Amino acid sequence: MKKVRAHLLIKGRVQGVFFRATLRDLALRLGINGWVRNLWGSGVEAALEGEEKQVKEMIDWSHQGPPGARVDEVEVDWEKHQGEFKSFSIRY
Repeated sequence: MKKVRAHLLIKGRVQGVFFRATLRDLALRLGINGWVRNLWGSGVEAALEGEEKQVKEMIDWSHQGPPGARVDEVEVDWEKHQGEFKSFSIRY
């Protein structure tokens, strides 16, 4: 299968609703490596690397997020897979 990398900027009411933790849990279940972090003010940023199907599943989930979230916009930049991540983490 094809390995890909995606960089996400997720805007809306996505802080204080367990967005990062839920995204991390989904990444661990799907075997995705990378990271997620809150942006200053509002928004969430993530880098995802893995099999294309699983990365697309995470992007689809990001358009809704966990209960309590309100996602207004998801910007996706596709990048060349680099294999730089060994796990998935929450960055602070």
